[in-house]
Amino acid sequence: MTISLSSASLPVFAKFLGNLRHLLTKAQADVQARGYDEQALVQFRLAPDMLPFKTQIYIACDAGKLCAARISGMEAPVFENTENTLEELVGRIDKTLAWLKTVPPAALDGLEDKQVTFPSGKTATRTMRGEDYLKNWALPNMFFHITTAYAILRHNGVVIGKNEFLMGAGS
Repeated sequence: MTISLSSASLPVFAKFLGNLRHLLTKAQADVQARGYDEQALVQFRLAPDMLPFKTQIYIACDAGKLCAARISGMEAPVFENTENTLEELVGRIDKTLAWLKTVPPAALDGLEDKQVTFPSGKTATRTMRGEDYLKNWALPNMFFHITTAYAILRHNGVVIGKNEFLMGAGS
């Protein structure tokens, strides 16, 4: 059986964004249990030149929705990047997951060779085949930002482990 673009993308985006949602609910519980300002997490950066936690969430969500939109030709919803609390960031993930559910597999399948042009950095663009864009840009980009969010939470003492990253609430 041949793997399809839809089976290699939509369920993977949904699973790992769902796992990211679970990590944020663990962070919310940690804030409550330890009684600190959640902005310590929301604004945290692992290094001075890295993006803050909230932006890791924005980009992880955008990686999935924009990949599906760019390959399929569908219009993805625009989110204004104004979420500034853990609850709002969970809402961002929920909106992304809800939109991804509207993408029909047929809108992606068979478009492996479609040329996809996308922003790469602040001023550049790149063009890749749809399959290459999914495998070599969108998925690694989503995983990078989810991993960075995970590392920020761990660094700040939120009790999560590899199982939460890989399995979410099912761990």
